[in-house]
Amino acid sequence: MEHYLAIIINAYKGYANYLWNEITFQYDYKPWWENYFYMLILVSAAFFAMEIFKPWRKEQARFRKDFWLDFFYMFFNFFLFSLVVYNALSDVFVNLFNDFLGIFGITNIIAIKIEQWSRVAQLFTLFIVRDFIHWWGHRALHKVPFFWEFHKIHHSVEQMGFAAHLRYHWFENVFYRTIEYIPLSMIGFGIDDFFLVHMFTLAWGHFNHANFKLSLGPLKYIFNSPQMHIWHHAYHLPKDRPVGVNFGITLSVWDYIFRTDYIPYNGRDIKLGFPGVEKFPHDFVGQNMHGVVPEKHNTSSSSNKEDDMLKKEN
Repeated sequence: MEHYLAIIINAYKGYANYLWNEITFQYDYKPWWENYFYMLILVSAAFFAMEIFKPWRKEQARFRKDFWLDFFYMFFNFFLFSLVVYNALSDVFVNLFNDFLGIFGITNIIAIKIEQWSRVAQLFTLFIVRDFIHWWGHRALHKVPFFWEFHKIHHSVEQMGFAAHLRYHWFENVFYRTIEYIPLSMIGFGIDDFFLVHMFTLAWGHFNHANFKLSLGPLKYIFNSPQMHIWHHAYHLPKDRPVGVNFGITLSVWDYIFRTDYIPYNGRDIKLGFPGVEKFPHDFVGQNMHGVVPEKHNTSSSSNKEDDMLKKEN
């Protein structure tokens, strides 16, 4: 027990020092562009500028509904949650998992040593594997009623903008990191490679949610876009697919392969959210307690979306 307590204490200290060093540039072991804190701000500022100078929905306010709430989510989910809870828990989980493997004499689970490949091949493999894992995870967040209750926070966005990308329940941090841990460990990914892939997917996630239009041409069958992702956030879903459509995170190709793609027409002005979003908490605390604290009048689960729509229409 003392061993894991020490892990928790060291995790808190380590992440607090890391975050402080990121903010103050007190390091000499990496280039400036690998500064996670300021790269997040820089990428976000770039997409905000795109929304200002070339908005897709011209009537939407620059500081759209819940802009500042989503802005806070951006820093909470990427930094504060790790400082307060996640980093310590993840360190404990990794050590518990390794100790469990040790019982069976397993010292590592690397199945494919991609560090022996070229840098380009490593980055490409990490990106494809991670995105594929996240696609299935995202689909599970919609299909499993228990998971959907947490994922509702992301779908409570009623006006789309780049920062909506990072409005999600803290549970999703735990969920995605858990399901990707073993597969990525099995290919022996490096932390530097993870940073590069993560920053690319972060930027593309901002793009998918931005009030911005860019024609991708044939690449739309490979990469996600605001014009595709807007339908993922649609209030009214197709009757034959009540749990959702367009689950792609960065890549759209999985949706085309597994036939979950759906772009019936230009969705610029469609209603966003889900049946019951009007009664969903609109504050940070209320949203993050949703799914954790039992509520007397929960909004419908994903399995009841279609019924709710039919009732509302009738």
